[in-house]
Amino acid sequence: MIGVVAKLPAQEGKGAELKKVMESLAEQVRANESGCLQYDIMQASDNDDMIFVIEKYADQDALKAHGASDHFKAAQPAIGAVIGGKPDIQYLKG
Repeated sequence: MIGVVAKLPAQEGKGAELKKVMESLAEQVRANESGCLQYDIMQASDNDDMIFVIEKYADQDALKAHGASDHFKAAQPAIGAVIGGKPDIQYLKG
């Protein structure tokens, strides 16, 4: 099992918009990726412009398939329009 925690800084005042984009992506992930066991979007309690994505995959192939998926690629322009810096991505093993 592989876990991922991605910390995504939104542009100032764009946290709600980034969260909405990520929630739309999460719906696509849940509907189309059988190897994805969890894909949750959360907002920091002390910073509306900090979005977290908590992910869990069955294996490395499932994680790789996520990054190669059409819905992940299609979301990139919308994410790029509101993201405010480099994401901090942590990979975990279970």
